[in-house]
Amino acid sequence: MENTEKNEELRDILEKVAEKIIKKTIDKPKKVYRTKIVDVDSPHGIYKYERSTREWILIDTDSDGFKPYKDGYYVIYFDNAKCPACRIYDLFWYPFIETIGRNLSNVEFIIVLCEWFARQCRSRAASNTFKKFEVIASPTTALIEVKNNNIVREEKIRGVVKIDELAKKVLEFIGIEMK
Repeated sequence: MENTEKNEELRDILEKVAEKIIKKTIDKPKKVYRTKIVDVDSPHGIYKYERSTREWILIDTDSDGFKPYKDGYYVIYFDNAKCPACRIYDLFWYPFIETIGRNLSNVEFIIVLCEWFARQCRSRAASNTFKKFEVIASPTTALIEVKNNNIVREEKIRGVVKIDELAKKVLEFIGIEMK
């Protein structure tokens, strides 16, 4: 009888320890990577601009690639960390986001970052997104319109464009006349 009681006591202790381990694993908050600027040292992946904090949030590193999460317009910057032209484009992209883009509430801004296209990428999600959108030049900015979870219109801007040209193309795409 004494062995049975010890076994039950041991089982109770093991169950409590297992519950604590499981709870710590499940309830452990995941660290969210946030940054003001996605740069060459940022983790590869897919970033979303959050207007309220004016930060870029890493939303995906390991999926089949970017999928629009709501109907509307998206402006997606395909950034290669080893691309000198992308570093020049950054000088126009970030000021565009801060001056014009953040006021376009019906537009989602996304950055897809790899080292060098899909070939050198430490993020399965970013690599797959480069392939899905057939990005062959950098920088590339994709403008997409989504209805009923389907991309109904897409336009690509290849190469470096200055703020005024980027604003003109984005505003025309979403149907706003530039003054």
